[in-house]
Amino acid sequence: MKHWFKDQHFRSLLKNSSYLAASKIVAAIAQIATMALAAHALGLLLLGALILIDSYARSVSGIAKFQSWQLIVRYGGKVLHGEHDDFKASTGFAFALDVISGVGGMLVGLALLPIVGPWVGITPGQIWLAMLYCTLLPTMAAATPTGVLRALDRFDQISWADTVTPITRLFVVLAIYLMRGGFIAYVAAWYATTLAGDLYDWFLAWRELRRRKLLKGIRPTLRPETLPGAWRFAIQVNLTASVQSVWGPIARLTVGGLLGAAGAALFRVASVLSDGASKPADLLAKAFYPEVVRMDLSSKKPWKLMLRGTALASALAVAAILILLVGGQPIVSFLFGKDFLASYDAMVILMIVPFLSVFSFPLPPMLYALDRPDGPLKARVFGTIVYFLIVAPLCWNMGVNGAAIAFVLANVATVGTMIWQLRHEHRRVRPPKPEPAAR
Repeated sequence: MKHWFKDQHFRSLLKNSSYLAASKIVAAIAQIATMALAAHALGLLLLGALILIDSYARSVSGIAKFQSWQLIVRYGGKVLHGEHDDFKASTGFAFALDVISGVGGMLVGLALLPIVGPWVGITPGQIWLAMLYCTLLPTMAAATPTGVLRALDRFDQISWADTVTPITRLFVVLAIYLMRGGFIAYVAAWYATTLAGDLYDWFLAWRELRRRKLLKGIRPTLRPETLPGAWRFAIQVNLTASVQSVWGPIARLTVGGLLGAAGAALFRVASVLSDGASKPADLLAKAFYPEVVRMDLSSKKPWKLMLRGTALASALAVAAILILLVGGQPIVSFLFGKDFLASYDAMVILMIVPFLSVFSFPLPPMLYALDRPDGPLKARVFGTIVYFLIVAPLCWNMGVNGAAIAFVLANVATVGTMIWQLRHEHRRVRPPKPEPAAR
């Protein structure tokens, strides 16, 4: 294993993912503590209502946004080698897409909320709060700052930016908890801290561009003439992200619609804890894509990097899974209260998802780097179809546990499809074996 550390790309992967890991540990602790305070203050039903309001906004954002950071990494990833033109063009294109998707998503979200809200568990008395919350969408949908920092290899900046929202939210919620604030105060806390984190991302990207003297020449545009296939890539990545939002906020909204606010709260608590075991793979995925884009995919190096990253993520994920399985019930009872103990069985079922993420985190970046952005999209569409076919009957028969089973089976379908696609691409790009010399 020592020879792994001689690989420059593997060392870079470890360095960048370690930056992200430090921040994610801090963020995860803050997030769990915040949820615990809110659970004790609001109880099962009101916490569920808060989760549904936040999930609605995030669902609309997930559908509307273009994941513009991937455009910047895909076309401007060689900025560190002095190739600035494509970086500036892709940043301008990404910024224009963020503005359009953010404002457009907000308008559509506001228009649909009175119709969709009651279907997903948001009560008529809470619609006005949800509408105010949707004004976050223009900043929530923006991914240009993250793309700039990733392309410029500033994962240290990204890591600490990721802690701004959870840390500030923890302190604000603690103050509200001590002052015995009501439901509206907690919604306001979620709103203000989300906005603060989004604006801080923009500040960091602007500061880094100014420091490197790269601001000049970046112009918002929807006609990226110097970036071949940029619109096709953007649309396919957007569709993938839209479908992928099923696995987060839309899943919570679906559970809320089927089982009510209490079911959504239990499912959210179970997923918050199980998500912690997925963090190692998530962190490596964020650091993996910029590395693999710079590599020759017909060589063995990117494929070795993928396998080594998988081995590293598996060791970390197994440790996290064992901790939660052994101490899950006492942790749930202590943090959230006895009313939330019903989420433990669902958490155990959802532990399969971190196990899957260990094997799946390199798959979308590899397919994007191989110019197959349609691959993850097709896999996510297939998984989404599986999810919506089975979630209702499973929820009606098994409650929150059924929702967890549907989530796991849909992820199995998605990961299996991407593995099949990448295996096909590997056969396509690998160099042919040399023919034996004639005797």
